[in-house]
Amino acid sequence: MSKLKDTDIQTTIGWVLRTGVFLSVGICIFGAVIYLFRHGHDVANYHDFNGVPAFVHLSEILKSVIALRGRAIIQCGIILLIATPIIRVVCSAIGFAAEGDYLYTGITLLVLAIIFFSMLSGHGG
Repeated sequence: MSKLKDTDIQTTIGWVLRTGVFLSVGICIFGAVIYLFRHGHDVANYHDFNGVPAFVHLSEILKSVIALRGRAIIQCGIILLIATPIIRVVCSAIGFAAEGDYLYTGITLLVLAIIFFSMLSGHGG
């Protein structure tokens, strides 16, 4: 099998970024339409705190999306938007490995490890 060209990898990464962003925007718009259709005339009550909605937790997002809850669908679109650059880093690592550029593969995997450590540890900064 011949090695990949740098332009092929860049084209693939560009396609991943565009697809992720457009898909995320489409999902958010779909969720917003559902939410506004169901709750567009509701008056917000800011005097009482009702707690965090169930769909904020990752385990409940799919259940809420299947139930077509607008805010959960919007949340799903936002998660996809956040995941898009992470998918780009994964594609970069695969591309560098396919090119045989192991230095950049290692650097990219280190960046990916830092991203995952930051996400899972909960420390911002």
